[in-house]
Amino acid sequence: MPTLLAWFDEHARDLPWRAPGRTPWGVLVSEVMLQQTPVARVEPAWVAWLARWPTPADLAAAPAADVLRAWDRLGYPRRALRLRECAAAIVARHGGAVPDDEAALRALPGVGPYTAAAVRSFAFGHRAVVLDTNVRRVLARWATGDALPAPAQTAAEAALADSLTPADDADAARWSLAVMELGALVCTARAPRCGACPLASSCAWLAAGRPPDAHAARRRGQPWAGTDRQVRGRVMALLREAIGPVPADAVAAAWPDRRQLDRCLAALAADGLVVPLSASGAPVAPADEPAAYALPG
Repeated sequence: MPTLLAWFDEHARDLPWRAPGRTPWGVLVSEVMLQQTPVARVEPAWVAWLARWPTPADLAAAPAADVLRAWDRLGYPRRALRLRECAAAIVARHGGAVPDDEAALRALPGVGPYTAAAVRSFAFGHRAVVLDTNVRRVLARWATGDALPAPAQTAAEAALADSLTPADDADAARWSLAVMELGALVCTARAPRCGACPLASSCAWLAAGRPPDAHAARRRGQPWAGTDRQVRGRVMALLREAIGPVPADAVAAAWPDRRQLDRCLAALAADGLVVPLSASGAPVAPADEPAAYALPG
C-alpha cells in the first residue's frame, strides 16, 4: 500500500471534485456524471453545473428542460432527470443535505451500491468498498492474474476488494482513490503501461506473462452507427438546440428509418425525456399523432 499511495501523491490528477472545498453534493454529481463518460468531458460540465445548481435544492427547483440542456452529451440523458429526482429526494427526506448513511444514500433515485460507496468514501471519509471499472481491472490483474474482470461483478470480487481496503477511514479513502487512478492512468484496459506501474513487482498478471482476456467473446460491444442509441442521441440534440417545440416533420427528417425513429421516440417519451405535443401545444395521448416534440418541463 505505501508504494501505491506514494505514486498517487505524485501522479493524481487535480480534479475539482477532489479539491479541499468540495461538497458532498459536488461529489455525488461527479459520480453520476462520470458513469461511462470520460473525465475530460465531465470536468467542464461539472464546473458549470455546480456554478448553476450548487445545492440539491437548486437543482430540484430547476425546470427539466434546463437540466437536459445542461446535461448536453454526457451520456444517456435519463441520468440527468434521475439526478434531479435525487436532488428533490434529498430536499424532501434530508433537509437538503446529502446523507452519509449507506442505506439512506442507496434509497435515493439513481444511486446504486457503487455511487453510495463513492460518496461515503470521497465526500465523508468513511471506509467503504469502492468498486468501479478501473478498480475491478486493477484488482483482477494484480491480485488474481486475469487480464480483465468478469463482465459482471461477482461476490468474490467484492470480497477481495473488501479484504484489501484498509480498516482506517482515511487510509481506505486514499487507497480507493489510488487504485482508481492507477486504473485510469496506467493499468488501462487496452494499453496498460506496466513499466510505469508501482504494483508491477507484485502483479500476478504481469508475472504470468500477461495472458489474454478469458472473457473476450462476451465483451463484443454494440456498434454506434445505425443503432437506437444514435437515433435517440440525434433526437435529443435536435430538441436541446431548439428554442421551443420542434415540428414533427422536422423530427422525422432527423432519421431515414421511420419505424426505428418512432420506436426511439416512444422510448424517449416513456423515459420522460421527450413530450409529444398536439397542434395546440398540449401533450398528446400515446395513440394520437403528435404535431411536435419538446423537452419536458
